[in-house]
Amino acid sequence: MTKAVIIKVNFTKCIIAFLFILNGKITAQNLESKNVISNQLKWSERMALSIMKRAPKAWQIDNNEKPKWDYKLGLAMMSFEQLYKKTKNPIYLEYAKDYADSAINEKGEILNYKLEDYNIDNINAGKILFDLYDSTKEQRYLIAMQTLRKQLDTHPRTNSGGFWHKKIYPYQMWLDGLYMGAPFYARYTTVFENGTAFDDIAKQFEEIHKHTLDPKTGLLFHAWDESKQMGWANKETGTSPNFWSRSIGWYMMALTDVLDYMPKDHPKRKELIRYLNDISKAVLKYQDKSGLWYQVTDAGNKKGNYLEASGSEMFVYAFAKGYNKGYLPENYKKAALKGFNGIIKELITLDSDGEIHITQVCASAGLGGNPYRDGSYEYYIGEKIKVDNSHGLGPFILAALELEK
Repeated sequence: MTKAVIIKVNFTKCIIAFLFILNGKITAQNLESKNVISNQLKWSERMALSIMKRAPKAWQIDNNEKPKWDYKLGLAMMSFEQLYKKTKNPIYLEYAKDYADSAINEKGEILNYKLEDYNIDNINAGKILFDLYDSTKEQRYLIAMQTLRKQLDTHPRTNSGGFWHKKIYPYQMWLDGLYMGAPFYARYTTVFENGTAFDDIAKQFEEIHKHTLDPKTGLLFHAWDESKQMGWANKETGTSPNFWSRSIGWYMMALTDVLDYMPKDHPKRKELIRYLNDISKAVLKYQDKSGLWYQVTDAGNKKGNYLEASGSEMFVYAFAKGYNKGYLPENYKKAALKGFNGIIKELITLDSDGEIHITQVCASAGLGGNPYRDGSYEYYIGEKIKVDNSHGLGPFILAALELEK
């Protein structure tokens, strides 16, 4: 072999080797890019993909160590179902289905669920089962829905007809509970009962509105104790002492979601729309210049108060959906956009790989219990503040979808 031929062969080998290495780099880059979340996607998908990246299984959200039936996870999975409807990307529906299957066995039995606990929170995750049953016809989902509906038949009530928040909190109605129970109840009675329960559903809103409304601010107190026996309860009215934004957000989301199912000719429909307008007007007065709302709604810059993510997201969702559905006037769409932009600017952080995080989420808040929660201002601002807590995930996606962000 001549020297020229040898040089040509070696040059060709070098070119092939270079192309192989280059191709390897490109392949590696392609593989790596699969873990990068594009900033060209809408915020709803960016959040969903970030959640899936941190928690490959939905039950792992909040760093849970094992699957469980949980109202917060139910809220997050409902947002994934709504995202699937908008994008038609099956990964979002599969993520929600995988969660349902981790918590409901083939017999339709729900993990860690006890009907006799009479915990209204346990109803919420059942909302994701309607679409799953429609698309798969798996009996486990129907059985689980029937179980949850059965709980409402015997769930303890106040003397005036409102569902107790939990059996361990007798004679108490919390704003949170309207979201946990009423939208599931409304969809179930629409699908399976020809809408026979809407009078009872409206009753729940009437009771909470009647007993928690503060005529001075137009806001709703977090809870009401009919017995007036709890230490946090006002001895004359039975109300808790402060306004907590997330609890009001739960109530507003409950109104907008129940109205999806309440028949247009139902005599209580206009009443619920009026409730939504009244509370929206009150909440709008307390929107900060940033577009956000404070943990204790009416306390503004009072020492220790902070701009809280989940309540702000819920208000944005209710404003945007209320406008989109024709329940609220146009100024609420503008307020919703201002709020969402504030969330992005003030509360969202971004990793180099495109993963996003929601900050300043109140981890949890309630009343009574052990250790005792007294509902004071100091109590609400003293609860843990977390990043990527599940309370702030689902509402972000739902708000973004309503605004097509």
